[in-house]
Amino acid sequence: MKLFYLKPSKGATKSKKRTGRGNGSGLGRTAGRGEKGYHARSGSKNRSWFEGGQMPIHRRLPKRGFSNSLFRKTYQVVNLQAINELGLETVDSQIFHEKGLVRSALQPIKILGDGNIESSVKITASCFSKSAIKKIEQAGGSVEVQ
Repeated sequence: MKLFYLKPSKGATKSKKRTGRGNGSGLGRTAGRGEKGYHARSGSKNRSWFEGGQMPIHRRLPKRGFSNSLFRKTYQVVNLQAINELGLETVDSQIFHEKGLVRSALQPIKILGDGNIESSVKITASCFSKSAIKKIEQAGGSVEVQ
């Protein structure tokens, strides 16, 4: 088997319309563009937001409100259940990344208090929930904020 033997199944592909190639093709003469006018000419564009020269809606409507999207902090979350399953004495962002609990070791990580933790663990992360701090300290562990 070689790559050049591979072909799509019969009927899976369809050849594109070749417009303006004579009247026998069914798309000769005006090439499917109609008779006259702006869209019959070359260089015409049908932009979906264009309103024929009318004042566009995004300029007619007033700007209102405030968006926090530029200032929002997004955290990668790790639950205590997952940290307990690791069975390590110290964990930080690098270990979370190596074990596949977070996508990136560089982005901020927040520890949440879902699940229980049995052993004393020193955890280093960007942020902790109140319940997570309480459970870690009850188990004899410590919390360090980066």
